[in-house]
Amino acid sequence: MVITCGSLSDEAISKLCREKGIYPHHIKHWKSDFAEGKAVSGGDKKHADNKQLKHENKSLKKELSRKEKALAEAAALLVLQKKVNALWGNDEDSSQ
Repeated sequence: MVITCGSLSDEAISKLCREKGIYPHHIKHWKSDFAEGKAVSGGDKKHADNKQLKHENKSLKKELSRKEKALAEAAALLVLQKKVNALWGNDEDSSQ
């Protein structure tokens, strides 16, 4: 987009941006970032961010799995308790 808009007027840039769904100030920002060399160094930061997000995703999946197992165990215990109460009666009913 920076290269495409390099030879266009402001009006033509605005029209192209509307078609692409972006704002003209984004192109100006990208152009200045590229001129300052930020575009190249941004890859290292993205790699570190991706690594951190993957680690966080892995830990969240592990925690979710643990919670799902605990929930399944609690549900199984409730079902068993209801079956026991149905077979032998409820202990709370006989004590009253």
